[in-house]
Amino acid sequence: MPRLVIAAPSSGSGKTTVATGLMAAFAGRGLAVSPHKVGPDYIDPGYHALATGRAGRNLDAYMCGPELVAPLFAHGARGCDLAVVEGVMGLFDGASGQGELASTAHVAKLLRAPVVLVVDASSQARSVAALVHGFASFDPEVRLAGVILNKVSSDRHEAILREALDESGVPVFGALRRGGEVVTPSRHLGLVPVAERGAEAVAAVAAMAELVRVGCDLDALHAVARGAGPLDCAAWDAAEVLGSLPQPAPSRNRGSAPDPGPQTPDRLDGPDRKGGKPRVAVAGGAAFTFSYAEHSELLAAAGADVVSFDPLRDEQLPDGTQALVIGGGFPEMYASELSANEPLRKAVGELARSGAPVVAECAGLLYLARSLDGRPMCGVLDIDARMSERLTLGYRDAVAVSDSVLAANGTRVRGHEFHRTVVEPGAGASPAWGITRPGRRVEGFVQGGVHASYLHVHWAAVPQAARRIVAQATEVARATEGVTPS
Repeated sequence: MPRLVIAAPSSGSGKTTVATGLMAAFAGRGLAVSPHKVGPDYIDPGYHALATGRAGRNLDAYMCGPELVAPLFAHGARGCDLAVVEGVMGLFDGASGQGELASTAHVAKLLRAPVVLVVDASSQARSVAALVHGFASFDPEVRLAGVILNKVSSDRHEAILREALDESGVPVFGALRRGGEVVTPSRHLGLVPVAERGAEAVAAVAAMAELVRVGCDLDALHAVARGAGPLDCAAWDAAEVLGSLPQPAPSRNRGSAPDPGPQTPDRLDGPDRKGGKPRVAVAGGAAFTFSYAEHSELLAAAGADVVSFDPLRDEQLPDGTQALVIGGGFPEMYASELSANEPLRKAVGELARSGAPVVAECAGLLYLARSLDGRPMCGVLDIDARMSERLTLGYRDAVAVSDSVLAANGTRVRGHEFHRTVVEPGAGASPAWGITRPGRRVEGFVQGGVHASYLHVHWAAVPQAARRIVAQATEVARATEGVTPS
């Protein structure tokens, strides 16, 4: 699989513009392009998906472990002609205090992929050669194939930069002029997601593609991508992963649903389920844009009929919903609209009180609260949420401290927090997680079939989470419909 990693000396150098522009430019040439993002970020993959027409995929060596990076890459890139991987932060910046772990350089080595460095040259001349030389020589195992110069002010400026880099022996694959017509507004958690921008996002991606097409040597970059080393791994497969796991025991926090007795997997023929499968509704739309593609794939492989809904527009849950997954996003930006949708808030509350599995991460936690910035939410949890001046951001090591629909007590995970809100109280009588690094604290809520927390977890690292959700959805559905075991 031809592949490139797009990196930079630091954040803000233009990685997203170049990576997304390359994806769209190569797709415009008729290539099937596989988009990937190093790290936990949810927003950039939305732009990647718009550029390529394929799901943006994350490659996180901290949350998923180094051993899953190449298999997940191969899974996402299956059937494609070229893969473009956007890095995170600076090339060698990874998990705090963990050396190279989860850095762009680490992922590039795991993928045996060449790296192209995007350099903000706006305030540099000959010094650019010293900077590039340092990055090229810092880790001999990282193959720095070349440079793309960003924010170049003029032809004269470009000539000075190229002359300096000629001495370093590092090829220049492009020079992008300062002040291009690319509008990518940001707010408190990064870029504004694609789902919120509509036609503006489409125009922005088109502008990135044109900027890269004009300023970069696409043929040379494609040739570099074809020089990537071979990967000796099998592609990750949700069904194969789940098939290797033992069947989960029922959660001890099942809520008010009656005990259905012995379970018979073949008897799931209720009228509201596709092919007899338990229906799992996944929140989407502009308010809930944070999700990993592998989550829905795992739920489907575990036997669920996965359907989406938009809490900003839909007044009811999808017919026959037996489980609910509400991921991250920006409910604080849409608190008035979410609060005004009283029929859906009531439906979510009723589902949660029935004992059905409800898994909520970050934004989902806020939506289940009693209130968000003073506006009524679903009232599933007796907590109040509000915006904060403080950004909470970083990797976390955690252990499940309550048996729940998502994880058995004692399950260890690595996750990520990314929010500028607080909930009061921060943990329930049965907390979801005990954070073990950094610091030690408990957070989140396990209540009946509800698991709600600020912690984002990548289920590829804990695929039993999907199996547990579907198993409990099946259990509750049988109890509710009165299916008699054969």
